[in-house]
Amino acid sequence: MEAESFKYFGIGLATLGMLGAGIGVGNIFGQFLAGALRNPSAAASQVGNLFVGAALVEALGILAFVLGILAWLG
Repeated sequence: MEAESFKYFGIGLATLGMLGAGIGVGNIFGQFLAGALRNPSAAASQVGNLFVGAALVEALGILAFVLGILAWLG
């Protein structure tokens, strides 16, 4: 019974990466918006970097979710 409780504790810790991904995406878009308001002429050239950064952060969140599911199934 104790081993199962540690299993669920580990799954909860693994899914905390999803919380970090949500904070990271909010930070990326918020900082982009602040920079775009300061210098609107440079904003258009940075949109590609914005979406690449957001995609990488989301990939880490999805990875944390998948690892949590795999730990739950295993």
